[in-house]
Amino acid sequence: MADRDRAFFGHPIGLSNLFFTEMWERFSYYGMRAFLMAYLIAPVEVGGRGMLQTAAGSVFAVYGSSVYFLALPGGWIADRFLGQRKGVIIGGVGIAIGNAILAIPENGNLFFLGLALIALGTGFLKPNISTLVGQLYKPGDARRDSGYTIYYMGINMGAFIAPFACGFLAQSDSFRTWVTAQGFDPNYVWNFAFAASAVGMLFGLIQFLSFKHMLGDAGAFPTIPEDPKRAQRDRFVLLSIVGALVLIGVVVVLAEPSGDTIANVQGVGLILGAIIMFVALYKSARDDKERRGILAMIPLFLGAVSFFAIFEQAPTTLSVYALKLTEPDFLGFFEPSYYQSINAVFIIMFAPVFAWIWLTLGKKGKEPTSVNKFAIGMVLLSFAFVAMLPTLGATETARVSGWFLTILYLFNTFAELCISPVGLSSMSKLAPQRLAGMVMGMWFFGTGIGIWLAGRATVITAKFSFDALFITLIIASLVVAGALFLVAPRIKRMMGEDGKTEPPAEPLPEARVVEKD
Repeated sequence: MADRDRAFFGHPIGLSNLFFTEMWERFSYYGMRAFLMAYLIAPVEVGGRGMLQTAAGSVFAVYGSSVYFLALPGGWIADRFLGQRKGVIIGGVGIAIGNAILAIPENGNLFFLGLALIALGTGFLKPNISTLVGQLYKPGDARRDSGYTIYYMGINMGAFIAPFACGFLAQSDSFRTWVTAQGFDPNYVWNFAFAASAVGMLFGLIQFLSFKHMLGDAGAFPTIPEDPKRAQRDRFVLLSIVGALVLIGVVVVLAEPSGDTIANVQGVGLILGAIIMFVALYKSARDDKERRGILAMIPLFLGAVSFFAIFEQAPTTLSVYALKLTEPDFLGFFEPSYYQSINAVFIIMFAPVFAWIWLTLGKKGKEPTSVNKFAIGMVLLSFAFVAMLPTLGATETARVSGWFLTILYLFNTFAELCISPVGLSSMSKLAPQRLAGMVMGMWFFGTGIGIWLAGRATVITAKFSFDALFITLIIASLVVAGALFLVAPRIKRMMGEDGKTEPPAEPLPEARVVEKD
């Protein structure tokens, strides 16, 4: 057992199963995401859906935000009824079937059913496989953090490979020519790409089921013991969740609202949900100290929304930019979807560098506080779009070099490395441990709202221009950064990072981890 406990680079052997399962799941997610906007706006004559950019943005806003807020019921159901293993299996099946539906030629409105199944499946798989990683370690095991780092590398491997593989199938002229030579309709290239995403998730499922014995008891049973006093309430909540999803589906099928209407209703729902969660959290506070901490979480939450709204332009507006305004022969082989791989490459390259920087500054007593790191990240995010200023005025007949987008993604990565490791940690320090679940819920809501805004940003590019979008994002990033710098001293005192006042609350348990989307 000791050997099995250190059989995977000094970590439990079960980590290898979760590493490769998540790598394939991220392959499926990032592969489809890399060309989804291009498929939605491509003319029907070349196999696309022929949507306007604003309509395509609405579809992405609904789909992308659903992936995150559905993680709340997905994790809750597994905690209380299924156990994390069954949650991962159900999620993987949903993702695979959803992508398989997208791979069906001329699938009509079944396309949206496929997206819904992928969102539901991801909502089950993502929170539960992250929880399984933590369950491989005993309480107090010092290897836990490095275990999550290894797991995170699997995510980035999938995120790196997928856009090249699926993007080649969807957008390469050479593959379209090959499909034609085989006697198939060349417009089926999109379906081949969706099928690749389905196969990726299928590989992940086979991987997980074949080696689930490596997990030991992790995730085999619900993590929250059955309580007769709570059972009736939990069943009511479960039925309410299922009923709400069914009702939404029936309304969409029968009423056939426009994509903009659905997106707008969902956006209002996300905002109201976040407000309700904050109010409930505030009312649950036991004293003035807890209430002050909860109020201090609000600017961090708004900062997280802002970060994801700007960072997640990659699969939405920037995907269109790469398709329409970037030179097609970048490096001699780049397809527009390949740009989605750049962030993962830079993460792998620079994550150790940033870790070294913070460690070195910490030894000298000069490491920025958590909130200041967040603010620095927002400044770096503005630099990403400052790098695009020389491209203002670009047109489809006067395209720009792909190096501009490459530099943009470099600064995006720097911003992510400043914000992602500290965002949730900062919020969790401001809330007592007993409210950790609600803190996680608010983080998911913040991520969902940000992605919703990223999808809706296509309204700016459609009605105005990419120039207007870039300038708007620069200003927004700097305003948020300035606000965070202003509140940083107050939040620092509340978090106890100065070692003088208000010691931090107990940290958030490792059972639920937010990592790269």
